Amino acid sequence: MADVLVLTTGGTIDKLYFDALSTYQIGESVVDRVLKTARVTLSYRIAEVMRKDSLELTDDDRALIARTVADAPEQRIIITHGTDTMAQTAQALGSTAGKTIVLVGALSPARFAESDATFNLGMAFATAQVAASGIWIAMNGTVFDGLRVRKDRAANAFVAVE
Repeated sequence: MADVLVLTTGGTIDKLYFDALSTYQIGESVVDRVLKTARVTLSYRIAEVMRKDSLELTDDDRALIARTVADAPEQRIIITHGTDTMAQTAQALGSTAGKTIVLVGALSPARFAESDATFNLGMAFATAQVAASGIWIAMNGTVFDGLRVRKDRAANAFVAVE
């Protein structure tokens, strides 16, 4: 069993830009490449759950993510996720007990040179190792209680809520 399970669900972190279409599409996950480039030595396992923009996630998708987390033997789990509905998925995971679950995403694709993805993923990896069991969101230098956070779309940032 790995020390950390990384579940990929899609989102901006794994988006590709297609010039001919002038659109982004979610591609194969870059998580393994990022972790290898960072020379992460702690054992980890990566499993793809889906490849969706978080705005397209349904209640059934969130239930699948929750079941995957519950069924995993690992106690430390990172979920890559689109930022727009990350807080909703965190709420859906709220009943998962005894595991440290960290949701993470990016505001620009990991394939972009100036992306926040690598930093955010590193923060999530560290948070998964040191945080108490519960639901967490690691974004842009801050670790949030996943059940008390929202995305402020105007500021394009996460903020804690009471």
